[in-house]
Amino acid sequence: MSRIRRYGGIGGIALRQLVYHRVRTLLTILGIVLAVLSVTLLLGIGAGVLETGEQLVDSTERDLWISGGPTELNPESVGGFRNPIVDSHAVAAEIDARDDVSAAVPLAYNAVYISTDGEEFETVLSVGVGGSGPAISLQAGEGFSPGDTHLVDGEYTGPLNQEVIIGPDLADKKDLAPGDTLYLGGTLRNAKANEFSVVGISPTFSTLTGTETVTVRLSDLQTLTAMSLSDRSSLITVTVTDDADVETVHTKLQQAYPDFTIRTNQEQITAVLERQALILTGGLSLSLLALLAGIFFSLNLFLSLIYQQRTEFAIFRATGGSTGSILLLALLQAVVIALLGVSIGMLLTPIAATALEEVTIVITGFEGLVSVPSVAYLIATGVVTIFAVAGTITAVWRLSRQNIPETLSN
Repeated sequence: MSRIRRYGGIGGIALRQLVYHRVRTLLTILGIVLAVLSVTLLLGIGAGVLETGEQLVDSTERDLWISGGPTELNPESVGGFRNPIVDSHAVAAEIDARDDVSAAVPLAYNAVYISTDGEEFETVLSVGVGGSGPAISLQAGEGFSPGDTHLVDGEYTGPLNQEVIIGPDLADKKDLAPGDTLYLGGTLRNAKANEFSVVGISPTFSTLTGTETVTVRLSDLQTLTAMSLSDRSSLITVTVTDDADVETVHTKLQQAYPDFTIRTNQEQITAVLERQALILTGGLSLSLLALLAGIFFSLNLFLSLIYQQRTEFAIFRATGGSTGSILLLALLQAVVIALLGVSIGMLLTPIAATALEEVTIVITGFEGLVSVPSVAYLIATGVVTIFAVAGTITAVWRLSRQNIPETLSN
């Protein structure tokens, strides 16, 4: 019974200390909340980056990406982009003829003018797809009609296809649906003269590029942006045959086309994420940073909490309190603060993650870069709990090695 009363008394002292020094207690709890958020949010960013990269890899359904260098800005050209691959249809046809390749398709990027009424225009990113094009996931509409009416036997002599697939954000913004029309062109003049039919809504390229997009036939885009003479494109995507090894085909193509840069699907998506999400240096490094930040933050907080009470603990010892009682007193305070801080941090994590997600969308254009996994909550709780105990024991041990008069004089 006496032991129970003793423990109850120590517990009462611990709570009174926390209530009496309420400002210090609240600041320490706030520190724990920040430690929890640093772990959960940074782990969420790390997990989101890796998950987004995997989703992009899965959605492209291509094995290799061939480029002739970066797609550069060229203000003097129509559309403002300089696509590096010349004679892209011929190069793609040459690669497509290989036994280990099932499809080689050129792609081009450029800026175009669009309008729903032919009066007010704005610029958006356009993607021109050749041949069958990459797999385009449609949310609505039938997609492009079979064949290419504009490019006939290698010559741009037929009528424009005048079909466009738009991204869901652009569809919502302009209130467009399949069957509607859109004025589109590389200059205001040819945009006013060319009315395209919306044949689908797809997130494929808006997800890949992180911005609003329109997708048209490559031949249409080349003519509208003055690229048809040199048959320029940004990339050639390659799908290998089912019985071929991607790495082997990669090596052979690189040897056959040494002037081109050839990336695997994973390498290409990584390059896209690195360019578009420079603020996010990588999932694994962010996860490690989160763990280290939480460890040091939690440890320092509890070391400071006990150190600030060194005078009270010295008086407690001077009046007959044992080191064990001081340790129990300090641990009770640490547990109460850790529980409150962790609980508040858990409640604030979804709210903070939503706000951070909105910021990353504005900066990078990609959605899903902040995705807090369930294990992040467990890790944050574990980090705070372990180092609350470790910090408290360490601080009490250091105080126990000091003389009482010396501690009081400090």
